[in-house]
Amino acid sequence: MERALLVGSYIDADRKADAQSLLEELEELVDTLGIPVVERRLISHRENHARYLIGSGKAEEIVACAKEHMCDVIVFDNELSPSQQRNWEELAGITVADRHEIILDIFGARAQSREARIQVDLARMEYSLPRLTRAWSHLGQQAGGIGAKGEGESQLEQDKRKIRLQIDRLKRELQTVRRSRATQRKDRKRAPVPNAAIVGYTNVGKSSLLRRLTGADVLIENKLFATLDTTTRKIALPNKQPLLLTDTVGFVRNLPHQLVEAFNATLEEAALSDFLIHVLDASQPAVMEFYNTTMRVLNDLGADTQQMLVVFNKVDKVSDPAALFALRRHFPEAVSVSVKTGEGMDELVERISEFVARGTITLELRLPSERADLLARLHRDGTVRDLHYEDGFTRVIGTVPTRALEVFAPFLAEPLADAEEKALPASAE
Repeated sequence: MERALLVGSYIDADRKADAQSLLEELEELVDTLGIPVVERRLISHRENHARYLIGSGKAEEIVACAKEHMCDVIVFDNELSPSQQRNWEELAGITVADRHEIILDIFGARAQSREARIQVDLARMEYSLPRLTRAWSHLGQQAGGIGAKGEGESQLEQDKRKIRLQIDRLKRELQTVRRSRATQRKDRKRAPVPNAAIVGYTNVGKSSLLRRLTGADVLIENKLFATLDTTTRKIALPNKQPLLLTDTVGFVRNLPHQLVEAFNATLEEAALSDFLIHVLDASQPAVMEFYNTTMRVLNDLGADTQQMLVVFNKVDKVSDPAALFALRRHFPEAVSVSVKTGEGMDELVERISEFVARGTITLELRLPSERADLLARLHRDGTVRDLHYEDGFTRVIGTVPTRALEVFAPFLAEPLADAEEKALPASAE
């Protein structure tokens, strides 16, 4: 089994605690790949060096440490350029990787759906393109052929061309998948069921929350990036209002930019949902940093302006009550829960119901007796508060999602403006 030495480096002394936290997270990432970590080193240096990122003296110390512990791989938390990676491997004589490569390997191992596999393949191709000389020993050879001029095309150039063609093919396939997802999403919108996206840092308990709320059989593991593919399940709230809940891929600090771009299609669910359920691990000392990381990505997606319900999970694991008090003071509208024990779940469901109600309107309708389909739809997508039958009509008072208004508008018992004015106080409660 491979043995890993982890290395993190920082320049500003104020960044030491942050660098230490990132190095600990890197150990979790490497552990997710099943590679035991035998040693960690945190390096302070004055400036970034072109050859090894850190000074040559400290680089020699790292290599000596790796040999002493019989390591098979050195993993840097910092991003290494292709030339720096090659220089390190020449110096150490073993594999050298960085945080980006580890994350790509995890995504590659865990991708299940066709979309996720395409996204990961695309990201890996874009990452590996400038690093081809690291992977192959024959790339300096020249290859001639019919019509070739001069020395011909080198093997390296051929392989780069092949990878560029594969990247173009994968991008086309991804566009096809995105169009398919857009069609599915459009079909969902036709049935006006509100939907919420569960977002948050990786391993905060998003999938566990989905399972607790819906009873869905979804993958739950105490590992980073256990979930890569979106999972959508329907639940019925206490007022019988249906809601679609979508679990999304977890966020992580310093996510490779290739994956940020490649996973935009997956994260579109967050951008297009009616509201967000942002789950935070209350037991994590770096919880605010994780919150800021998630918000930055949501900002990039244009989803940061949506209604958001903040949920503090794992409160049963919080050892310092003062820390939880400080979090609640910072997020006074947040809900504190433990998905594991069930603590706070009733309050969470109630708050989710309130968020859904903000997107509904209460109407009085006169439905023709022959339009039983409309009454069935009202029962399915809204809430029937009062119902009685008249000659040729069914008079109903019900709450419907605002996006279904155009369906029921022709059957209003009074003008729409009056109905909306009456509904405003109820919606604002």
